[in-house]
Amino acid sequence: MRFFIIRLFICFCFFWPCLFTYAQIVDSVKQFVLEEVIIRAFEQNRKLKEMPAALNYINNQSLNRFSPTSIVMAVSTSPGVRMEERSPGSYRLNIRGSSLRSPFGVRNVKIYYNDIPITDPGGNTYLNQLGFYNYNSIEIIKGPGSSLYGAGTGGVLLIESLGESKSPLIEAEYTNGSFGLQSIYGSLNPSSEKWRNEISFQHLQSTGYRVHSDLKRDVFSWTGEFKPGGLSKLKTTFLYSRLSYETPGALTITEYSGNPRQARPAGAGFPSAEQSKASIEQTGFLAGASFEQHLTYRWKNKTVLYGMFTELKNPAIRNYGRNTEPHFGGRSVFDFTDTISGAFLNWNMGAEWQRGFFSVYVHKNLNGTADTLKSYDEIQNLNSFVFTHGSLDFNKWNISAGASWNRSSIQLYRYVPVLTGKLSRNFSNGIAGRVSLSRKLNNIMVYSSVSKGFSPPSTSELTPSGSSINFALNAEEGINYEFGLKASFSNGLFIDLSAFHFSLRNTIVQRRDAGGGDYFINAGRTEQKGIEALVRYPLFPFASPFKNSNTWLSYSWHNFHYKDFVQLTNDYSGNKMPSTAPHTFSAGIDIVSLKGLYASVSGLYSDDIPLNDANTAVANSYFLISAKIGFEKMIDKIKLKLLAGAENLLDQHYSLGNDVNGFGGRFYNAAPSRNYYVTLGMQL
Repeated sequence: MRFFIIRLFICFCFFWPCLFTYAQIVDSVKQFVLEEVIIRAFEQNRKLKEMPAALNYINNQSLNRFSPTSIVMAVSTSPGVRMEERSPGSYRLNIRGSSLRSPFGVRNVKIYYNDIPITDPGGNTYLNQLGFYNYNSIEIIKGPGSSLYGAGTGGVLLIESLGESKSPLIEAEYTNGSFGLQSIYGSLNPSSEKWRNEISFQHLQSTGYRVHSDLKRDVFSWTGEFKPGGLSKLKTTFLYSRLSYETPGALTITEYSGNPRQARPAGAGFPSAEQSKASIEQTGFLAGASFEQHLTYRWKNKTVLYGMFTELKNPAIRNYGRNTEPHFGGRSVFDFTDTISGAFLNWNMGAEWQRGFFSVYVHKNLNGTADTLKSYDEIQNLNSFVFTHGSLDFNKWNISAGASWNRSSIQLYRYVPVLTGKLSRNFSNGIAGRVSLSRKLNNIMVYSSVSKGFSPPSTSELTPSGSSINFALNAEEGINYEFGLKASFSNGLFIDLSAFHFSLRNTIVQRRDAGGGDYFINAGRTEQKGIEALVRYPLFPFASPFKNSNTWLSYSWHNFHYKDFVQLTNDYSGNKMPSTAPHTFSAGIDIVSLKGLYASVSGLYSDDIPLNDANTAVANSYFLISAKIGFEKMIDKIKLKLLAGAENLLDQHYSLGNDVNGFGGRFYNAAPSRNYYVTLGMQL
């Protein structure tokens, strides 16, 4: 029955628009023209349809298909990417299997926010400090981006908070929904011809689907864009966030099947999640600026400077952690463009540097209170790389090549329980490069690329919560081979298809002990093959009373295996890599009327997901349907908005954010059942 519903949903989303297409034939001169999207990835500034790389672009319309409180579904419906939420506010990002080494948080993925590298020099990103309204667009580079963005094999996210168009002067929204969901948003957007600002405040709270899963988050942000003269542009970013959420903990299959809403009970000598008051309290501060200027007709420079501070308190079942993590850094890119014998050359070079000074305290957890100090570490991180990249266009051909030299180091001083003195570890990968070749064939662009990735262990992996210091952990290294095509036609049809083969050595994988603490080991080699596709087609490619209406479908096939992995007496060679579904697809319809009506329906299917290296446990497949309908009306100069939506309409019982290789079979974090929300908005 499930597969019948899925097939029916796909047919409904993707093929019924043909009836309307032929029913509204008018003069072909009025055909729909695909909106041109300029992609910033790899410093190319190219149209999406001409970008010779595997990447996903998530625009504001895609984000607004779902609840205005989370980007999880919008990201997960893009091919090759899965975003998870273990409990409200606890995010994890999986790009082509990258979450294998991420029991929580975002690791092995480099993230930039308004040009600022918010991934700290220890390799961790606190993505949960951003609210829904901090996202206007997201570019996701899949696979190694080391040639221009430094160490990392999982991918790169480029997040922009400001759109290209002018924002309303005043905007306010209020959302109320299931499980105690409330969201308040307000922004002030003064602007002129030479400058614009967005000053906003967001408040989000929820009691959560599960017991002990309350969430509260406040975000104050200011983004400015100034054009002081000529072609120069200054972009400023300020963000302050306070976040607290409870962590109910993973369940066994018996607990998950019997009562998925419960928190982890006491057992095996450990208290329950509620008794431990397991939770996260996080305060974050970010301040930075990006300045772009044209030095000559052919040369320009963009320089970014920033500072960031995070304070984290984490009562857990086995201990109580307190971290302070200040870091700062900068990035500078010089860009050269010229035309040589009819060929267009774009060449850039630059460097990025980050420095962090972390203090890590681990206490005994006494019913949610920090008790006896168990360990105290001072950690200094340094991450730096230099890079160069060139692109040459000639006779419908494009050849691009780039390389970076990366270096990272960690110095640790342990003062408690025993003074160990200075411990240090350096990681250097020499050269990490990328080469691509593409060719335009009328409406189709085909490309191939080879790239090398390098990813040293993060600070959290070298000093994990579940074991002692592990400076013997080695960096991952991998090579990715990619072939793809992008096709764009005058009737609005857009096709993006890619196939890849990624070989990874010294793969870092995570383990859990009885108390839920994590530790990490190198897992030999992995083999990751896949095909990813996106098809988008306008519902009404001819003149109609609708705008920006389209239907879309994405699909991913991932065949990820351990190629060589022996742990003690266990040989997992040939087994499926946990955390990744072999098949996922999503499809949907967006309708936007010129009269203010908006409607969206989307579906997401995920295949069974292996949960441990032995492949003896799986998270069952699921199919989610989301729907949203809204209406906007101008009254004098005020635009009023009313939206209503529902998620998980089929009321699927599924786990989102599984604890891979969980000790004692504790793998499952139940996701919310069917839920609803209503949003009221005003723009002036």
